[in-house]
Amino acid sequence: MCNLYTVRKSAAEVAAHFRVPNPMQSNAPEEVYPGTPGMVVTEADGIRELRSMTWGFPLRLKGMKPDAKPKPVNNIADLSKPIWIGLARKPQWRCLIPVTAFAEAEGTKGEKTRTWFSLPDKPIFAWAGLWRMSDEWGPVYSGVMTDANEFVSPVHDRMPVLLHQDDHDRWLHGSFDDALSFQTRVFPSKLMAIERTPELWVKRKPQAGAGEAILL
Repeated sequence: MCNLYTVRKSAAEVAAHFRVPNPMQSNAPEEVYPGTPGMVVTEADGIRELRSMTWGFPLRLKGMKPDAKPKPVNNIADLSKPIWIGLARKPQWRCLIPVTAFAEAEGTKGEKTRTWFSLPDKPIFAWAGLWRMSDEWGPVYSGVMTDANEFVSPVHDRMPVLLHQDDHDRWLHGSFDDALSFQTRVFPSKLMAIERTPELWVKRKPQAGAGEAILL
């Protein structure tokens, strides 16, 4: 489950990489956590747009108080589940999530550190995602997950669905079967790099609106 990733590029650089004609001014931080803003690429009528959205679909759990903040569902385990299938079938709700690296926690409980994964030949790459409008947080997005490849599996059994450059159009415009196929494809380990760090996984309080991440 991915609960932290980075975008260490400006909005203008991200827009240029994803062929977005009109770059926006983004308030998204370099480190993105569930429940906080991130940059997302959407497409409508053949025109791509770079937007700022909250990472995670708001979910109210049973027993929550009426005034309690929803939990952000920031990872998508199975596109064929009822919660996702309605969006996944409609290309207008698919998106590209710009990423420069994603992290997984590694180590013993209470002492877990950040292990980062990146694509050395791709300073910016895309994570397949879905988005929608919400009453609670406005536009929101979540990232599609798949089984970890041999490179990531020693750290975690799941990883983001990473897209090659020539996959972007197929993810954004392809059929539902096309979308499902990305969850069963193994991303090549040889294209990835790993950086183990001494940084503690939890090193600061979450920003306003952040909550416990959920995978559905």
